[in-house]
Amino acid sequence: MGNNIVRLTMAQAIVRYLVNQYTEIDGVRVPLFAGAFGIFGHGNVTCLAEALERVQDQLPTWRGQNEQSMALAAIAFAKAKKRRQIMIATSSVGPGATNMVTAAAVAHANRLPVLLLCGDTFTNRLPDPVLQQVEHFGAPSTTVNDSFRSVSRFWDRITHPAQIISSLPQAVATMLDPADCGPAFIGMPQDIQEIAYDYPVEFFEEKTWRIARPRASSDQIEAAVNLLKTAKKPLILSGGGVRYSGAEEVLAEFASARAIPMAETIAGKGGVTHNHPSYVGAMGIEGTDAAKELAETADVVIAIGTRLQDFTTGSWTTFAHDAKFITINAARFDAGKHRALPVVGDALVCLQEISDALGDWSCPPERMQHAQALYADWNREVDAGQVPTNAELPSYAQVIGVINKKAKPEDIMVTAAGGLPGETIKNWRCISPYSFDCEFGFSCMGYEVAGGWGHAIAKQGNGVPIVLVGDGSYLMMNSDIYSSVLSGHKMIVIICDNGGFGVINRLQTGMGGAGFNNLLADCRVADKDNIPHVDFAAHAKAMGAHARHCESLSDLDEAMAWAQTTDKTTVLTLNTDAYKWTPGGADWYVGVPEVSEREAVRKARATQEEFRKKQRQGI
Repeated sequence: MGNNIVRLTMAQAIVRYLVNQYTEIDGVRVPLFAGAFGIFGHGNVTCLAEALERVQDQLPTWRGQNEQSMALAAIAFAKAKKRRQIMIATSSVGPGATNMVTAAAVAHANRLPVLLLCGDTFTNRLPDPVLQQVEHFGAPSTTVNDSFRSVSRFWDRITHPAQIISSLPQAVATMLDPADCGPAFIGMPQDIQEIAYDYPVEFFEEKTWRIARPRASSDQIEAAVNLLKTAKKPLILSGGGVRYSGAEEVLAEFASARAIPMAETIAGKGGVTHNHPSYVGAMGIEGTDAAKELAETADVVIAIGTRLQDFTTGSWTTFAHDAKFITINAARFDAGKHRALPVVGDALVCLQEISDALGDWSCPPERMQHAQALYADWNREVDAGQVPTNAELPSYAQVIGVINKKAKPEDIMVTAAGGLPGETIKNWRCISPYSFDCEFGFSCMGYEVAGGWGHAIAKQGNGVPIVLVGDGSYLMMNSDIYSSVLSGHKMIVIICDNGGFGVINRLQTGMGGAGFNNLLADCRVADKDNIPHVDFAAHAKAMGAHARHCESLSDLDEAMAWAQTTDKTTVLTLNTDAYKWTPGGADWYVGVPEVSEREAVRKARATQEEFRKKQRQGI
């Protein structure tokens, strides 16, 4: 080793670089990469694992049970850390890598950073075809890792050890860029991982990264202020970007001072607490009736840190055709949607500058008075839906009400795809900021338990993730119950068993179709008179968790109190109603057959056609 070089394998160099990257959280310098999730195989065990083992005290490696789920846990960790810290997920070549493609898509859709390091086939091709290699006859350089191109913000395959000198800083910069944030993928061919190279010592010097706060141009700020001053019925729509900017307090004060009602997207839920005086609930298909009515009557919508997904906009039917949008977003792509007046910059900085330029302007007081009355009506509806009844099976709303009352301020609700997102978004009352995580950017079944594990790692014992999951999602991916027991990261998991894919059955039958292949009762089963149901409590116990089956809401109440006192992951199960749903929210654009022999389908098609007439035509 010379004075200015150090000889390392490519894999060793990657790890040395990563452990020397830092960031600041609340003024405290911490490692940028908090740890790694790994399942080792022939494509990453002999070289990358060797390097990770040597730094395990600096960069802990957690063993997952499934490549997709451990990458989902990494994504949840990044969300919990507000994109300030990043986890690594590594896999072997072949199925280990392709298992992570779905997780990469989750990170991409949700604008969340995760570093994916996957083994790859040999660049020299001498042993081809190797184990788990998919051969492309007309494109021999193509491997399964090319499938990550469409779901990565940064993609590279290292074909020479020197390439990481430029590739790694670019990958990190992408993951920390507010506009381009998302997953970074690096493919590591097996023969390149092993090669030693004389790296410059300077490459491994410690570096502290800071998240940029880009400022909008002065003309954009001025235009936004001028438009807002014309508003008589404005509405704020707060998205996940508010969370990542750390703008929640500034936004809450802005809404109060300017007397503007504030709704949230699914990703933004929890930016303010449930009882904030300007708050009117979540927006869109899974939102409140109060937010929907205020959106329909809004003349100016201030959309902050949101990509304006169809579940937020009601497939662009929720807003009036002549409503004007001011869209504050770090990403130019998102800021310009639907002919909005774009304000391209950091949410916190832009809000401060807009507020300063507004002077003493505020919205006419009757707008806020109307909003508060609507929201009070909505809360009374929610209260009524959560009251216990003599029904044979409890509703999701009733279950959520019990859990909500038992949750502690430092706990966080974690859920994802299926019927529970809509029910939690409508019924869950955030008692502290960002005590809610619903993965609905990609609506990935299986995120729930994995995400809970990621949140548990991030919390480090300061509160407990409360994971709410349906039987369908649980059966799809549950192995991180074992991961959490193995690693000592506690979560509380509540499994609601409604006998199948309840919400998709609702959509299917709601659009005139017959119940088919969703609820277990409508599936092709061996004995329809004796359909087997999984003993979820026994299953969880087999993975080392505490578990209890609950027979009623009162039983669930007692079990939740017990679960808060246990020493490891605790799973509660109960049967729930597959047909009872909380009303309200906007409509949704879905495909309905234009012709059908079924009268119910034809009626649904006619309703859709009328609904689509309300759509705003955007870009």
